[in-house]
Amino acid sequence: MSQPAQVTARPNVRVVLFGLMIAMMLAMLDNMIVSTALPRIVFEFGGADHFTWVVTAYVLGTTVSTPIWGKLGDLYGRKTVFLTAVVVFLIGSALCGMSGSGFFGGVDTGMIELIAFRAVQGLGAGGLMVGVMAIIGDLVPPRERGRYQGMIAGIMAIAMVAGPLVGGFITDNLSWRWAFYVNLPLGGVALLVLATTMHLPKYRTEHKIDWLGAALLSVGITAIVLVTTWGGNQYDWASPQIVGLAALALVALVAFGLVERRAPEPILPLGLFANRNFALISVIGFLLGFAMFGAMNFLPLYQQTVQGASATNSGLLLLPLMFGMLVVSLVVGRAITKTGRYRAFPIVGGVVMTAGMGLLTQLDLGTSKTVSSLYMVVLGVGMGFLMQTSMLIAQNSVEQKDLGAASGAATFFRSIGGSFGVSLFGAIFANRLADSPAGPAFASGGGGEGGAMNLDKLKELSGPVREVVLGALSDAISHVFFWAVFFTVAVPVLAWFIKEVPLRSSNDAPPADATPEDQAEAALGKAPVA
Repeated sequence: MSQPAQVTARPNVRVVLFGLMIAMMLAMLDNMIVSTALPRIVFEFGGADHFTWVVTAYVLGTTVSTPIWGKLGDLYGRKTVFLTAVVVFLIGSALCGMSGSGFFGGVDTGMIELIAFRAVQGLGAGGLMVGVMAIIGDLVPPRERGRYQGMIAGIMAIAMVAGPLVGGFITDNLSWRWAFYVNLPLGGVALLVLATTMHLPKYRTEHKIDWLGAALLSVGITAIVLVTTWGGNQYDWASPQIVGLAALALVALVAFGLVERRAPEPILPLGLFANRNFALISVIGFLLGFAMFGAMNFLPLYQQTVQGASATNSGLLLLPLMFGMLVVSLVVGRAITKTGRYRAFPIVGGVVMTAGMGLLTQLDLGTSKTVSSLYMVVLGVGMGFLMQTSMLIAQNSVEQKDLGAASGAATFFRSIGGSFGVSLFGAIFANRLADSPAGPAFASGGGGEGGAMNLDKLKELSGPVREVVLGALSDAISHVFFWAVFFTVAVPVLAWFIKEVPLRSSNDAPPADATPEDQAEAALGKAPVA
């Protein structure tokens, strides 16, 4: 078993937290920043049938790299690995901004370049998100962690509104390319702060990476995302391409499970799932990512097309959702720190988030901005109960030596849910729109050459045709939220079975094979009475 090296001084948590917040802001910002810029990017490059891949490539890169970054941090030290992830992210950001500029190729290859470079950016982002959570786990014991993770959740909420807002403002006033270039100075500040102020405990372990497991996991996840993206859209469900991808995914994931059982240092330790709380919260994280990242990417599209908002204003219109999420995240974080209790929060969050998704199914051509804002507040409140509570429960379920792997697994399942959500909901949206009476009208009147989405041309359509086209768009978008409800409704049901294991007040965990009762006794022996 690895033993922690002696730490001579406690680092300045507030200064380190500042750098971590910038890093988390970058990762979350670029998860959302492209949403309001997408219509302009598609108009410039064409390829409306591939526009969801600009989001999917980023989320997929994040998903497949998250458990790898988590395990690398456990083995080689979180500081070096985390700073490397920041550098990879910044390189990807610079390349995204250069897509289609002529440096690599012309406009004809711009969309392909952007998708590829978004994947590189996502690879770095996976290390940022899991690294932030694991580093906080190193610095702060579980009992105090709720307050700090509440702050991180607040930053995530701010980033989720700043992403569409900044992306829209830059798109309207500069160029969509600066939506990626803006990461460079911010990332430079984060690198400087963390390189000079972050001092973490070191863990001595055997340096052996499960590269075979990582490769099999990446192949399996990528194949599943391709199935959900192309199935029933680009290829028939029974086509050789889809059947072949499904078979590849099955073989790769079965082989991954077999490899992980034998690997000395598994990339995703299957033993973690023997803990009921960890297994439940992993599934909840998957459903949360599925609904949140999958459905939320369609809100700016609804606002810019059906409600006629500019790219900047569509970012502002997301403020109610982020405000609800921000306030509740901070309140929940403080409540957990004060009481040490957390079980009720994912249950309440699941119920409220499902209600919010249900309300968004009512979006149509006549829905006012005020009404849609109220719907988004409800969704944001539900997400606020869940965002960091899920990570806290996952981390409290494992020993300190497995903290990186646990944080990586929790982030992985949320990210993979987002990957599936974006691709599946994109296919649902495209199919619903193509089957609507306005399908041909949209292709000829609402689009441009190469399938580009021309918002200005949409506004120039004659009254009756425009109403048909926008009605079809609103119907397709509300249909996405309708399907999201089927996933969110399972969250409170699963959360009901989570056990209330008291949070530890130190980073010394009970043995991995300890029963929940043993864990509770160990925790109660150290935890102050609330």
